Amino acid sequence: MGLVVQKYGGSSVADAEGIKRVAKRIVDAKKSGHRVVVVVSAMGDTTDELIDLAQQVSPIPAGREFDMLLTAGERISMALLAMAIKNLGHEAQSFTGSQAGVITDSVHNKARIIDVTPGRIRTALDEGNIAIVAGFQGVSQDKKDITTLGRGGSDTTAVALAAALEAEVCEIYTDVDGVFTADPRVVKKARKINRISFEDMLELASSGSKVLLHRCVEYARRYNIPIHVRSSFSGLPGTWVSNEPQGNQPMEQAIISGVAHDTSEAKVTVVGVPDKPGEAATIFRAIADAQINIDMVVQNVSAASTGLTDISFTLPKTEGRKAIQALEQTKEAIGFESLRYDDQIAKISLVGAGMKTNPGVTAGFFEALANAGVNIELISTSEIRISVVTRADDVGEAVRAVHSAFGLDSESDEAVVYGGTGR
Repeated sequence: MGLVVQKYGGSSVADAEGIKRVAKRIVDAKKSGHRVVVVVSAMGDTTDELIDLAQQVSPIPAGREFDMLLTAGERISMALLAMAIKNLGHEAQSFTGSQAGVITDSVHNKARIIDVTPGRIRTALDEGNIAIVAGFQGVSQDKKDITTLGRGGSDTTAVALAAALEAEVCEIYTDVDGVFTADPRVVKKARKINRISFEDMLELASSGSKVLLHRCVEYARRYNIPIHVRSSFSGLPGTWVSNEPQGNQPMEQAIISGVAHDTSEAKVTVVGVPDKPGEAATIFRAIADAQINIDMVVQNVSAASTGLTDISFTLPKTEGRKAIQALEQTKEAIGFESLRYDDQIAKISLVGAGMKTNPGVTAGFFEALANAGVNIELISTSEIRISVVTRADDVGEAVRAVHSAFGLDSESDEAVVYGGTGR
């Protein structure tokens, strides 16, 4: 029996009963012979409540103090969980991200991990203790300030610790029984995937699947750390994410992994851009300098009479105001006519291997959307993904239509969502 890293999400430790249930599961893993490191999120909606409170005090809170506030949620969870474990007769020690050796850059609210030096965690394990680590947080390398890793950052903390400690597996416990072919909250007939590759999981995560964070999967792929996604509310086997093959599949046949959707993005259109070299570079340099990540990009064919074109791209809604401000500062240099901002959009993505060499996949995807009466605004493709932007109001119907069209509906019991408010 080797070392296992377990991560428990906010819905799993939402209240005292949940914390005691998780503590028993951790102790059971310890009794089975494993050395156990646990990463825990804030209880329930604690992080959202802290964000709401901060915005009531200050519309634009300072990054450093905002991180100081948000990390309080995980510190509460780790301490309570350690108490619950000790109450079951086992020794546990809780550690903040900085105490666990999670070293990050200095970008507040969305820091990236630079290194993990888990000396104190190893000491705790060598003494026979269970180590409990606050997820979502670290300490900056230069200023030694507390930082947060962005939403879903506890997953990244868990995988990073698993890599640093050379764990056998990183178990991610959540409020569903694994990775499904679609969000069970939207598609009741979604089917659980037993095994999925890192590549397919990366595409699902970046396309809006909320089970695993994109950065977490990328970290796991880089260090070849198997991830086991399970529910803390049941004893059912979950989904394995690894480099292992998904099983016997017909040669040259497209393997559809699932349908993902994302309603957290907005669309910016730069109207009337002079169609000449360098203008697009200036636009996206301004966005990059503002530390904003973009997703889909589409440039229209320029009008012959005016020599002007429109450039549209999607980005997180939370970055919308910053993007508009950054682009406004380049208006005189570029000479574009206006900016349009639309946050009532949704991204629908079909993910699977072998899609590029199977023309019927693309046709089937668009036919399913057409039959559901869903209009398409933007299109983006890769070798294993097709994504479109639609109206946000159409997202449920669109996901269900595509899911059914590709035979992903389960014939057995409906997928179960055990907890969480979905905030």
